[in-house]
Amino acid sequence: MANVTYSEPRGRSFFGAVLQGIGDFFVAITESNWRVREAERLQAMSDQELAQRGLRREDIARHVFRDMLHI
Repeated sequence: MANVTYSEPRGRSFFGAVLQGIGDFFVAITESNWRVREAERLQAMSDQELAQRGLRREDIARHVFRDMLHI
């Protein structure tokens, strides 16, 4: 059995924790966005299901963000 010990270098742990917290905050905001959830839901569909909705896999982002991207 092997034991491995890792300790962060001093001086970086607080700064790293702050950056990690900020990163986690933005991830939470992004994941809670309904557009991201809708894109994930559509990505989970089969190509046949997407075709029934008149979508292709490469058009999902354009479809979900159509009112923001003005494409």
